[in-house]
Amino acid sequence: MAELTEQQSHLKNLLEQRAGLIAEINELNSQAAAKRELVLRSLGAIEYLQQIGVELPAPAEEAAPVEGEAPAPEAAPVEGEALPEPTVQG
Repeated sequence: MAELTEQQSHLKNLLEQRAGLIAEINELNSQAAAKRELVLRSLGAIEYLQQIGVELPAPAEEAAPVEGEAPAPEAAPVEGEALPEPTVQG
């Protein structure tokens, strides 16, 4: 077989890179679809529980810091608390 020129070698490498990237994109799309389905199921369960009257207890009042103790840092928002509605594509 004839030896590849520099440009042919470069083209071969780019084609292999493209194939790898396409496979990676397909895997990421699959993972995103699975996560989207999980979010939709979770939202359905949340809606059901809220409709039947299930509520979380009110957060307890924070106690004043003890003298010499640093005040507690501000609590970060609960993950998913302000979750926007998912958009279904495709």
